Amino acid sequence: MADHTVKSYEDELTALDSTLAEMGDLALEQVNAAVEAISGNDLKLARRTVDGDARLDLLEVRTEQLAVRLIALRQPLARDLRDILAAMKIAGNLERCGDLAKNIAKRALVVGDGSPPDASGESIRRMGQLVAARLAQVLAAQRARDVDAAIAVWRRDSDIDELYDSLFRELLTRMVGDPRSIAACAHLLFVAKNLERIGDHATNIAESIHYQIVGDPIPGAGRPKAESLRSPPEA
Repeated sequence: MADHTVKSYEDELTALDSTLAEMGDLALEQVNAAVEAISGNDLKLARRTVDGDARLDLLEVRTEQLAVRLIALRQPLARDLRDILAAMKIAGNLERCGDLAKNIAKRALVVGDGSPPDASGESIRRMGQLVAARLAQVLAAQRARDVDAAIAVWRRDSDIDELYDSLFRELLTRMVGDPRSIAACAHLLFVAKNLERIGDHATNIAESIHYQIVGDPIPGAGRPKAESLRSPPEA
């Protein structure tokens, strides 16, 4: 009976991990699709991306249900409890990534007209590809329980911020030079901000991974990332 109970517990932990992995795959797929839809003026893909968000919401609910059941019935301690709590936090961040991808796809439906992407569309694509790469890297770190890889993602968050600032200036310059572009560029500014926020959620996931594995927050979390992990000055 004891062996059965232990196996059942392990099965439930495995189900939680598998559901979170499925959620990560879908969130990444949604982000990639949204970027392609807005940068390539693909209205059909944009509609599919909007519709696909409901499945991500269901997976978050499933993750939460599994986590709450484990906590309530198994009373896990130490590492198992951190795994469960981290799964809930990561699922919340992934759900927000899905919401932001849906918002981007909705913008694509507003500004898209089937015309070839212009220079701003290509800039959005570059930023989107970088954000998606960061999300893929942090999800791989979570699956591998690789704290060093998670910290590497956390430290590189400034790359996304710099690209966002560059794109912001590019769109603002275009709006000043061509008032007819103001409406479309305003939508692209919202898209860029949503991409920047997805990058922030990847950073949040990295912090959850560190807590999950180490049991403590990343040293300096909340301070500028380029500064907080530098070696302390010598005495």
